[in-house]
Amino acid sequence: LRTPLTRLRMRLEGAPPALAEAAAADIHEMVEMIETTLAVLREQRDGSPPAPLQLRALLEALADDLAAAGQPVTLLPGAELRVAARPAALRRIVGNLAGNALRHGGGARLSLEAAPGGGALVHVDDDGPGIPPDRLPHALRPWVQLGGAGGGHG
Repeated sequence: LRTPLTRLRMRLEGAPPALAEAAAADIHEMVEMIETTLAVLREQRDGSPPAPLQLRALLEALADDLAAAGQPVTLLPGAELRVAARPAALRRIVGNLAGNALRHGGGARLSLEAAPGGGALVHVDDDGPGIPPDRLPHALRPWVQLGGAGGGHG
């Protein structure tokens, strides 16, 4: 996949600036998706146990990346927590939730708190319409889009 994306970048060199900029942003997003997927697959393949990580640092990096791309995302003040996790998989999960908040809720607010009894709770909040109560049982199924009447996240 990297080779055709590189060819696309080269073909954009003579394109009108607005088209080249938009296409370059799409290519960059695809490259990031590929890298993230490969990192998650490596974590799964290695079979190594989750490693200790500073969860707030992971959330700060994600929020900074989204904000640098012009996205309305904030990380609220909160706990500094160390957890055992697979960093690439965790970043992908929180990134997907933040992406949904940005697409369907007009922005994303990330926060972190200690969970009762240990562990951590990561919150991804937005101001969107939410998921209609009758659709909640479907919310965790893969490949389900919950949009339509009453809105909701996909």
